Amino acid sequence: MRNTFFRSLSVAALSVALFGTASAAGYPDKPITFVVPSAAGGSPDVLSRLITTQIARDTGATMVIENRPGAAGNIGIALIKRAAPDGYTVGYGNINTLAVNRSLFKRLPYDVDKDLTPVAHMFDLYNALIVPVDSPVKSVQDLIDRARKEPGRLSYGASGVGTTGHMGGELFKSMAKVDVMFIPYNGGPAAIQDLLGGRLDYLFVNTSEAAPLVKSGKVRAIGVSSLKRLPMMPDVPTLDEAGLKGYETVAWGGVVAPKGTPDDVVASLNAAVQKALQAPEVRQGLATLGAEPATGSPADFKKLIDRETAKWQQIIDTAGIEKLD
Repeated sequence: MRNTFFRSLSVAALSVALFGTASAAGYPDKPITFVVPSAAGGSPDVLSRLITTQIARDTGATMVIENRPGAAGNIGIALIKRAAPDGYTVGYGNINTLAVNRSLFKRLPYDVDKDLTPVAHMFDLYNALIVPVDSPVKSVQDLIDRARKEPGRLSYGASGVGTTGHMGGELFKSMAKVDVMFIPYNGGPAAIQDLLGGRLDYLFVNTSEAAPLVKSGKVRAIGVSSLKRLPMMPDVPTLDEAGLKGYETVAWGGVVAPKGTPDDVVASLNAAVQKALQAPEVRQGLATLGAEPATGSPADFKKLIDRETAKWQQIIDTAGIEKLD
């Protein structure tokens, strides 16, 4: 029902009243296309619709969501890159398309620095470290101890190479200094089924996926990837608390525009996003999906992208992950 509700919000509105500053007078005077580089109904799509719909409530013109999935998000970002830099085609960029993919792929159809302009950081999502409910592992330290006693024997999976489940798992391996096997899956449900069936030892999955499994008694959550405990799972310690000091994996997302988009338009879009994030309806919707609202200027978002690019490049290089075509 939740996805059906958010899918129905396919059109959001942005008005001259909000964007019509002295320097950006008249913007927008036609529909704005918001490109989401993933399929309808997934987290990026649902969260983007939630926020743009609130912008519609705050204002009054038209913005249309355009889903362009494929190639780990690269197709949609390339579409944004090729658009006219006038503020009428913008879209969703995240940890994968703006940071991880830069080190994971041999070639990309876009250059984050040369082709894109960061607009606004919208939200952060986190992962939970889960094990089967009948696993002897009761804590992060238990998992580390077992992995060290049985090098190369334990396995974890993720919904694909380069996902936060994969990257978070590689960060865990590096910080815990353990040797475990990574098994990529074509989608999260298959990985979860293998965990439940005892064919995997642990997973890093989105907290919104993990919470129902924990509540139903099918899995045990032994850690979360944030630096502070999460409202969705308040009794689960962070991996930082559990001994891996500084461990953090954030599935962040935000708005990007083509390079050359006027600064006043970028500032206006950023202000619209920040206002929408303050709405109680948006905050509740984010919380339901295990996400937290973000704040900051376009420059702040650029710093996040640069910092995350360097972080995950180091992890990819250290793990020796083969680059994708």
